[in-house]
Amino acid sequence: MKKVSIGSWAYVFGAFADDPVLLPQLCEKLNELGFDGISMGGFKPHANPELYDTPEKREELKQLLQKYNLEVADFACDLWSLDSLKQPEEWIALFGKNAEFASQMGFKTIRVDSGTEPVLPEGMTYEQARAKIVDNFKRIAKIAQKYGLEVVWEFEPGFMINEPNYIVETYEAVNEPNFSILFDTCHGYMSAVMGARHIEPNKLEGGLVEFIEMLKGKIGLVHVIDSDGTLNVANTSTHAPFGLGKVDFDEAIPALLEKADYKGDWWAIDLCEWPDAWNVTADCKAFVDGFNKKYCG
Repeated sequence: MKKVSIGSWAYVFGAFADDPVLLPQLCEKLNELGFDGISMGGFKPHANPELYDTPEKREELKQLLQKYNLEVADFACDLWSLDSLKQPEEWIALFGKNAEFASQMGFKTIRVDSGTEPVLPEGMTYEQARAKIVDNFKRIAKIAQKYGLEVVWEFEPGFMINEPNYIVETYEAVNEPNFSILFDTCHGYMSAVMGARHIEPNKLEGGLVEFIEMLKGKIGLVHVIDSDGTLNVANTSTHAPFGLGKVDFDEAIPALLEKADYKGDWWAIDLCEWPDAWNVTADCKAFVDGFNKKYCG
């Protein structure tokens, strides 16, 4: 059986932006529902290094997680104030601050995206943009190595490099031992099946399963959630609760385990920007428990 977590950012963004669920209340609920851990957002008011800026505050956060028996599956650092193509040095420096924080907190895996929307800057080709993103990824992976951290890259329609062929190409070009792909089933569907916000079209005839097979040995973490084939108000994948979308998890989960050889410890639920995330959390946990027992039990 794999352990189950859920992204804390689901209770900060979208409908929760003006009234976020604070970590103590969230951790209590997750413990009651039997979660093994939390996928921790580095977004205010959650585990942001600027908020937890002293050893005392960081110790309080550690104690909160211990109180509710929650491990941290992954830490999503907040780099969204910067553009990785237009401000690469600042973006990398901010990653470094987050990596230091993650290390001090005892987190093991740090999540990033490519750091720029899928729109080419003026005067730059897609090949040049991808090469720069590869360079950025190599540099942050080396920073993370100093702290003993794994880096997982989450591709999605909201950020550049979301075509299956270029995702594989980018992973191979980075070629760092602590760098792998974070495969989100919803983003995977939008990429392989819908071709959402591709700069160069690359939909796959074999859909999600073909994409998963392309990523054999390359996936470090899996986020699970459904997809209804649409983009949300943030112009990225709509993370629909299980059963409200088009992903066939009786195909996707065995493919991840057998065709992609996913050996990670976690299934991380991601309800990012779903307006009723709080009220569907228990149902999502039950759904994941079901396929976890069926395929990993």
